[in-house]
Amino acid sequence: MTKVVAIMSMSLDGYVADANDGVAEVFDWYFSGDVEVPTASGTSGMTFQVSPPSAEHLRGLVAEIGAMLTGRRTFDRASGWGGQHPWDVPAFIVTHHVPEGWQLPGSTVQFVTDGIESAVARAKSAAGPKSVGVHGAQTIRQCLDAGLLDEIHVDLAAVLLGAGVRLFDHLANTPVVLGNPTVVTGVGVTHLRYPVHTS
Repeated sequence: MTKVVAIMSMSLDGYVADANDGVAEVFDWYFSGDVEVPTASGTSGMTFQVSPPSAEHLRGLVAEIGAMLTGRRTFDRASGWGGQHPWDVPAFIVTHHVPEGWQLPGSTVQFVTDGIESAVARAKSAAGPKSVGVHGAQTIRQCLDAGLLDEIHVDLAAVLLGAGVRLFDHLANTPVVLGNPTVVTGVGVTHLRYPVHTS
């Protein structure tokens, strides 16, 4: 069965971006070690430099994910990854309106305008036996509220931001009961992965 897995870097006080939408502090761990981990896409040119435990963790995660699902805000902040997600998987963007000029030749980005359930279904179909990764605070909250999320994976960065964009604000159906986490300790980050218990 294809899992739907939230994947976000977050500060210890619960923020995924600062008050100006910046993510540098919560992403510092991607460049805090000596082990190179290139992204799957040859077009992105992005290579991480992480600690050995984080490298093993990242490689396993990249191998597991068969499609990505995110919201329009994350897509816009990433400039649409140039039409190709760095992990070299199809990316599904939940949005009210398709941006003009965004059907690029060879792009694996697809836009879904008929809701989160449809977006998850399309991403699961594209992922096949692999998992769907979910980016973006609002998209993750929508998946949680709709009972569509199987796991929450948080890269807990060793920083306190004090303000910004919270990951778990304004959930509709709380409490959300989580199972026991798997824990990987890296440099400047603790990787936590919780199963979501469905009622």
